[in-house]
Amino acid sequence: MIKNPFSDEIYLRRTHPHTPDLRDEYFRDQTKIIHSLPFRRLKHKTQVFFAPNNDHICTRIEHVLHVATIAATICRGLNKSGNWQLSEDMAYAIGLGHDIGHAPFGHEGERAINACVAPKRFLHELNSYRVVEHLANYGEGLNLTFAVKDGIICHCGEDYANNQLRPAAVPNDLEHISGRTQMPSTYEGCIVRLADKIAYLGRDIEDAIKADLITADDIPQQVREELGEKNGEIINTLTLDLINHSKDRDCIGFSDDKFELLSQLRRFNYERIYGNEQMRQRKETIAKCIADLFDYFHRIFAQYQFDYEAYEKEGKQTSHNFANYMKSMQRVYGQDPTKLDEIIADYIAGMTDSYALDVMEDVILPSSIKFLR
Repeated sequence: MIKNPFSDEIYLRRTHPHTPDLRDEYFRDQTKIIHSLPFRRLKHKTQVFFAPNNDHICTRIEHVLHVATIAATICRGLNKSGNWQLSEDMAYAIGLGHDIGHAPFGHEGERAINACVAPKRFLHELNSYRVVEHLANYGEGLNLTFAVKDGIICHCGEDYANNQLRPAAVPNDLEHISGRTQMPSTYEGCIVRLADKIAYLGRDIEDAIKADLITADDIPQQVREELGEKNGEIINTLTLDLINHSKDRDCIGFSDDKFELLSQLRRFNYERIYGNEQMRQRKETIAKCIADLFDYFHRIFAQYQFDYEAYEKEGKQTSHNFANYMKSMQRVYGQDPTKLDEIIADYIAGMTDSYALDVMEDVILPSSIKFLR
């Protein structure tokens, strides 16, 4: 029987003691995530297309639900093989939380924030861990299990060199992970890494077709014939392949031919969708706007520091809201001016696309003059 390498004592450990109830511990993590404010905001955060005016374009909340259901399905399929012992609830919880710290405007927002905090790094998976452990609930965190936090911080699905995933040799030190190379400490975390790939490639194609960036005929013929043209077909083909290929092994991975097709599909998406000229122009706009927001928050902080009431002098709703954010998060930041870039990055990363656009308008456009009647 193939199961995770470490003890339940390690996997179920929480930062703060809590009283158990009738829920399974990983199911309890699901409810903690779903009821959190950062999770709710995912419904207005970009997956690929910024602030879409079409209700059927994929948002970040739809994406995490796809990942959660695909990961839980893979666990169920492997468990039914009789060779594996996996937790569907753990995989589902990791899937729900894996992008909870994503910036507005998708990966372009992430890259823009990263450029503003250099030489420090802003990576959405590190920030997702930061949100659930340190920022949510006004600095109290969500108090999730180690296993779920570990899967969240190690979820990056952009590794297309490694198709045979196994858990890390020793339990991860989550506070000191600083990049994307660390493997999760569980098989469920490994499954989420691959479920992330399954979830976004086909869905992004559907949206790109709706946006007239590509047509179905543009998809490479071999991909269409062997994986499918529609998102549901691609998900079904890759999920079943991963289950069938992994059920008699001690690692998680696709068959070689399906992994090659998956890599081919990724190359197509990057060339024809993410690298499309229309998308490039939007990327440049987002990068400039986020840099301008950083400059604005730096400027007003230089004037008012931690005198929260003084921000009213600025006469902008954004200034008022930023002061309220700092005041509400003193548990995290104290009143340490050396943390300013961290404060600004956290604040902007928490914004939805629509709120970020409102803030940009408030900051860039002059305030209207109020006349007496």
